[in-house]
Amino acid sequence: MSFRKEKKFRVNWYSWTSLSKNLFADGMKTLHDQRVISSIYFDNSNNQMFFDSEEGLLPRKKVRLRWYNKEKKIIKETKTSSLEGRYKTSHVLNKSYKKDEIFNLSFVDHQYGIIKPVLLVSYTRSYFILKNFRLTFDQKISYIKPKNQSRTIFYDPEYVVEIKTPFYYGDDYIADMLGNPTERFSKYCRGILFHKRF
Repeated sequence: MSFRKEKKFRVNWYSWTSLSKNLFADGMKTLHDQRVISSIYFDNSNNQMFFDSEEGLLPRKKVRLRWYNKEKKIIKETKTSSLEGRYKTSHVLNKSYKKDEIFNLSFVDHQYGIIKPVLLVSYTRSYFILKNFRLTFDQKISYIKPKNQSRTIFYDPEYVVEIKTPFYYGDDYIADMLGNPTERFSKYCRGILFHKRF
């Protein structure tokens, strides 16, 4: 099990254009083509994963099913935040599901009990590499509650840049390299809050 740091910061389109120009000048390269990512997040009936994330409690988890573009391969991912750091486990589901079938799935988690789909998040991600760091840029972020009959879609007005580094790199080094302060940006929590507010 390897721990890593994931640091995020919010940008608008103009600040990303300026930042990416500087990073390309410093040697950043495109890693591969951008992809549309769709993730269905699971939680228990009390939305305990959401509240644990909002409060920053440890240990905590996020459980989601993810697929890329229009691929039929669905990956179950569990992201764990602990005192030791953050890590992710994933495996491909053996069965293919239609979207409405996924909305009716449930799992049992030893920490949170029975968990069911609560939010569908979709966005377009671009991939880059700079030195030993991997950077991603997410745009066109949308949120849908799958159990809501109206299936109202909320679009996030913000974009997010994320940098993934080995655990031993200091936060100050990462912030200095990018020239921006890092901050929390949870798509799952933002999507839940969007639906609570409107």
